[in-house]
Amino acid sequence: MAAARSIASSSSSSSSMLRRSLSVRSATCAPRSLPGSSTTIRHSSSASSASLLASAAYTNPTTTAATTSQGTPPLPPHHRDTLTSLLRVDHSGEIAANTIYSAQARVFQHIKNDPQSTKLTLEMWESEKKHLKVAEMLLRQHGVRPSLLNPVWGAMGSLLGGVTALMGKEAAMACTEAVETVIGEHYDDQMSHLDEVLASFRSGVSSASSSSLSSSSSAPSTSHEAHSEALSTAPTSDSTTPYQSLQTLRNLLEEFRDDELEHLDTAVEHDAQQAPAHALLSAIIGWGCKGAIEVAKRI
Repeated sequence: MAAARSIASSSSSSSSMLRRSLSVRSATCAPRSLPGSSTTIRHSSSASSASLLASAAYTNPTTTAATTSQGTPPLPPHHRDTLTSLLRVDHSGEIAANTIYSAQARVFQHIKNDPQSTKLTLEMWESEKKHLKVAEMLLRQHGVRPSLLNPVWGAMGSLLGGVTALMGKEAAMACTEAVETVIGEHYDDQMSHLDEVLASFRSGVSSASSSSLSSSSSAPSTSHEAHSEALSTAPTSDSTTPYQSLQTLRNLLEEFRDDELEHLDTAVEHDAQQAPAHALLSAIIGWGCKGAIEVAKRI
């Protein structure tokens, strides 16, 4: 009993913290009614401000070529390895998410004959389709191979989505709640790492600029060249700056995280926590997601 209470407390705490984070970010957003439901939820919707989102640079035909031509900047080996694993695991996660929602939609439509749950699932699936498209483009842009286990992640996603939908709407929503709780935290970790990379680069450029300026008194004939070289590597708002690709990636992760937390909020609003054995189901799915993330980073 103590273990069960611990699992329930941990699962509920993580989900509640992320939902509070979503509520703070979404306080000024316009309300939206979910398909087939009278429930109105405030959220940060990709669809409502598509032209302002980072993903628009990848999905808008007029900007796609310029965006994907931004190269990967020179990085220390450990940062390059982290970027590689980040892009690989996110792509694998989008494959799994798409197969989960696809399987749930099929069950709700063809077996359960539940139009409301079908519409709700299809709506969440739409944003995952966009995520997967962008994730595939990011792999090509940065020269990262996909996970060798992607067929496995797809099969596992289909199984998880199908089984939870067969268990009922509440279990399917509990699946979404558990998955998006883990993914929301995962995106936060990735954004923190990219912030560190960008900050260290800016700090390095600042040091290089200061060094080049201080050397001008002892080497006036070369100071201008040294100063120009230091400034040429500094990040700017110019889309051709090498490190702009990392800033764009960071913005994408924030957008995708907000989409996932919208799904989390939607799942809880639609009785996720009323699912049979909710604590146990959430814990199993959450642990499975965390394990898959660690494997996909490496293989």
